[in-house]
Amino acid sequence: MPTPSQRPALVWLRDDLRLADNPAVEAARASGRPLILAYVLDEESPNIRPLGGAARWWLGRSLAALGAEIRALGGTLVLRRGAAAEVIPALVEASHAAAVFWNRRYGAPEIAVDGALKAALVGSGLLVGSFNAALLHEPWTVKTQAGGPFRVFTPFYRSARQQEVSPPQRAAGTWSFAEAPPGDRLDDWALEPTRPDWAGGLRENWTPGERGAAARLATFVDEELAGYTQGRDRPDLPHVSRLSPHLRFGEVSPRQVLAAVRHAADAGTVPGRDAEKFVSELYWREFSYHLLFHFPDIGRQNFNARFDAFEWQPDATLERAWRKGMTGYPLVDAGMRQLWQTGWMHNRVRMVAASLLIKHGLTDWRQGEEWFWDTLVDADPANNPASWQWVAGSGADAAPYFRIFNPVSQGEKFDPNGAYVRRFVPELAGLPDAFIHKPWQAPADVLRRAGVVLGETYPRPVVDHAAARERALARFARIRGELHASRLPSR
Repeated sequence: MPTPSQRPALVWLRDDLRLADNPAVEAARASGRPLILAYVLDEESPNIRPLGGAARWWLGRSLAALGAEIRALGGTLVLRRGAAAEVIPALVEASHAAAVFWNRRYGAPEIAVDGALKAALVGSGLLVGSFNAALLHEPWTVKTQAGGPFRVFTPFYRSARQQEVSPPQRAAGTWSFAEAPPGDRLDDWALEPTRPDWAGGLRENWTPGERGAAARLATFVDEELAGYTQGRDRPDLPHVSRLSPHLRFGEVSPRQVLAAVRHAADAGTVPGRDAEKFVSELYWREFSYHLLFHFPDIGRQNFNARFDAFEWQPDATLERAWRKGMTGYPLVDAGMRQLWQTGWMHNRVRMVAASLLIKHGLTDWRQGEEWFWDTLVDADPANNPASWQWVAGSGADAAPYFRIFNPVSQGEKFDPNGAYVRRFVPELAGLPDAFIHKPWQAPADVLRRAGVVLGETYPRPVVDHAAARERALARFARIRGELHASRLPSR
């Protein structure tokens, strides 16, 4: 057994799979004790939501990358599976740890697990520390003048921006590791799909891990951030960060991202307006976590209870077509196929695709949220439900209920040359720009030259936009008390 001064510090890693700017890791190193770094795959604690398939793939790759980084420093990443309330005390006993450190989580089930575990460990005489590694501002630090939580983004953003953000920490200096207790083999967790192996496109498009996150951030800031203000809505252009899965798994911190973006703006390498627009998107993520903490049922219940009375009328045929990218609306189909092929979808297209399912298809937003949870590599417990509720009109700071995205006009505006559609819906590649977003309006000779046979090589629209819009507005009017909702303009 190690002497009291040699007893190790255990760092319990969760959604913070990095070594730099990791407060729990730095606190453990500052203690002067040798380290044990551990990850627990907890799918057994009460109400903990298991990861979807795409996120499980990412987790496996991220853990492999982190394990390699730790081995290069002389340590071992310990992997254990089970309920954290049992696994962490078992690791403490096996390692004779004197201290346990972790970074905080903000969902109610996770807070319950962490709170109970902290009390038990402290009661056993251990030093326990928890820290903020995931957010620029913790949810309880941003308050309205009345002292409560914000429900609207803009005042939240104004208030939060007034608070100082500390600079990111570097994981410098020497590392000291304790002898690691035995753990699981990562391959035994079977996080990667095999039968069938649907992850080929994920492997081609992503490099999970801290190094991959750093490379993605550098490429975005150096090559793609300039032009972000206008280009971020264009799925055919590269002006998006693609940092969301790296942030989701904590391979890069929001402080690191903020510092890199502001450094580029201060150096004059990117326009200030592009930097600030991107910073506002970072704060939208902050706002989603603010909502998750203060309104923990946001993933299951309508934020606006008036929407509980909405008359959903899900169409199984439409939902199947939506999942497969076969709705007959090319922009939506391109997005859904991008999602299936790469585990990610451009944000503008996410909004249009979600709107089609919810408002054209009268399908409960929770069904779409579940599909995204399973297929997105960046499936996030705060962003995913908050964004679906935003589109539905039931959430905080929601899109107006009468905003029903027209998938044709959205495509013509944001994919004007059809490059995005042609990439992911190749059967339409031969159509001219004038019909790439509405092939059903193309003359017969144009369709023939393009090799498109509607209803065979590509479907006709699964629902008529104008009729579906009027139907949705009528139902929204019943719960909103808006007698003239159907006369409001389309978006």
